[in-house]
Amino acid sequence: MKKIITLLLLLMAMRAFPQSQEVLDKIESAKIALITQRLDLTPEQAEKFWPIYREYSERQRAIHQDFQDLKRNYRPNSATEEESKALIDKGLEIKEQMINLDKVYSERMLSVINNRQLLRLREAENDFRQELMRRLREQRDRPRDQLRDRPLNDEIRQQRQQQRGN
Repeated sequence: MKKIITLLLLLMAMRAFPQSQEVLDKIESAKIALITQRLDLTPEQAEKFWPIYREYSERQRAIHQDFQDLKRNYRPNSATEEESKALIDKGLEIKEQMINLDKVYSERMLSVINNRQLLRLREAENDFRQELMRRLREQRDRPRDQLRDRPLNDEIRQQRQQQRGN
C-alpha cells in the first residue's frame, strides 16, 4: 500500500515538475545503475532480468496512468455520489491489479534471480523513490542556482552505508 501511494506521489510530482526527456533518461539511468549495483547480477542474469523488469515497469506505469487519467477528470466539488464511488472502486481495482502484477512478475524474476536479490530489488526501488522524492522536494523548495548536481545512486549508496555503519 505504501509503495502504491509513493508511486502515485512520484507520478504527481513528476507532473508538477515537467521534465525534459534528457532528465527522465538520467533518472532512469540512475535507477538502472542502482539496481544493477544492489543486485550484483551476473552477466547471464542481467541478460534475462532486464527485459522482464522493463516489461514489469511499463505495465506498472500503464496501470498508474489509467488511474491518473480518471483522477484528472474527477471534480470533487461537482461529482455525484456515483462518480465518487466509481473512482473509489477503480482505485481498489488498481490496487488489486498492482498486487497481481507483483505476484506474476515476482515469479518471473525468481526464475532468473534468487529470493535475496528480489528482496534487494524491492529495497533498491524504495530507496530510489525516496531519494527521488527528496530531490524533487529540494528542487521545488530551493532556487535553481543552489541545486546540487550529484548522481542519485551515489547519494543513495552513501546514505545506505551510513545507515549500516560502514
